[in-house]
Amino acid sequence: MESEPGANPSDEELMGQLQAGDDAALAPLMQRWELPVKRFIFRLVGSTTEAEDLAQEVFFRIYTKRSTYRPGAKFSTWCFSIAANQAKNRLRWWKRRPTLSLSAWMDTGGDTEDQSAAGAQASDEAVRHERIATVRAAVAALPLDLRTALVLFEYEQQSMGEIAAALGCTPKAVENRLYRARQKLQQQLASLPT
Repeated sequence: MESEPGANPSDEELMGQLQAGDDAALAPLMQRWELPVKRFIFRLVGSTTEAEDLAQEVFFRIYTKRSTYRPGAKFSTWCFSIAANQAKNRLRWWKRRPTLSLSAWMDTGGDTEDQSAAGAQASDEAVRHERIATVRAAVAALPLDLRTALVLFEYEQQSMGEIAAALGCTPKAVENRLYRARQKLQQQLASLPT
């Protein structure tokens, strides 16, 4: 679908311009998709620093692989597919070289103490942070295929068809992965106080 003259071009139209040699078309794509891509990668790898680095690599890949984009395909699906592969590659790399960098440790809060005011409000805030950290850890502990499908569906609001296209599987496989991810999360979080 083409936009009206003067309106903002769609992502797909910008990709067409990029493929035709208009390098400036990459800038609005980056402006629109930088945060969703960083957010998605962060939820897969758990580090803001790595998410920022990998997001840059995603847009570099979009630029260098622009000729492989299929005209008419949904840009977000293609973009998240590249992001998922970048995150998967980084997680594999970490698995072969397990270390904890100082910046990653600081991203997770390091060993800083709660600096908020004493009392019930501070306690509630601490409990809320603990719950968020527990859920984040439970999501991070999911196998990568389940985690990727869950993050794309729950956080990025991608449809099952879009997720299937991004991950190279069927919508039924995505449905199965989402079911298994939710089951595992339910089991892991069952002991969490309400």
